[in-house]
Amino acid sequence: MTQIKEYSNLLLEAEETRNGTTPLTAIQGDFDVIKAYYVQLETIAEKVKSGRKITGKKIGLTSKAMQNLLGVSEPDYGHLLDDMVVENGGAISVKRLLQPKVEAEIAFVLKETLKGPGITPIDVLRATEYVLPSLEIVDSRIRDWKIKLADTVADNASSGLYILGGKPVKPEEVDLEMMGMVFEKNGEVVNTGVGAAALGHPATCVAWLANKLSEFDIALEAGEVILSGALSTAVNAQAGDVFTAKFAHIGQVSVHFTE
Repeated sequence: MTQIKEYSNLLLEAEETRNGTTPLTAIQGDFDVIKAYYVQLETIAEKVKSGRKITGKKIGLTSKAMQNLLGVSEPDYGHLLDDMVVENGGAISVKRLLQPKVEAEIAFVLKETLKGPGITPIDVLRATEYVLPSLEIVDSRIRDWKIKLADTVADNASSGLYILGGKPVKPEEVDLEMMGMVFEKNGEVVNTGVGAAALGHPATCVAWLANKLSEFDIALEAGEVILSGALSTAVNAQAGDVFTAKFAHIGQVSVHFTE
């Protein structure tokens, strides 16, 4: 438990000072994913203790490309907090972050609590109030993004900030699997994607999350926002950049970075 606390403190300090820390896997060679999730939970508990509120969860590593890059066979997850929310079309100072990248995702807003095991994609769709376009600003408290799976898990799945946009649409009114997305940086198309890029269907990602969290006796709560996973590669961000993601049928979401 002492070690879990120490690693949590390292990540909290890196976030506060905006000075990345050494990979935790380099500090301890046998630092594994289970220990990493407990580091994440310790960090979130400290933030909640200081007055922040959990607003949802995010799923990472949903694409085969990213799983292959880190040598893993399943996604990971992190927590969303109320101080991570940025208004659609709003501005973010790069001074809030260490080394940001931007991803476009489909967000689910739940009307019912989901708790595994045994949750299916159909359960997810029934429990969803509506879906929205979203941008996630991923960031790493690990220096130079030199991460292995346990590093990013401990670091709250490299969560940074998130933006919700577009218009609320009930999931039964759209084809989430085939929903197309165009991702622009400074008016130029840098990526395109489709809902199926996230484990074949975004609801499959959310079902995986509900079942994974049950191992820690955690539920996806009614009212929470669930970021279901990137539909394309993360793109580096710096001051002056404007990002817009346009989704078929549910609208668009944007953000710009300032000094």
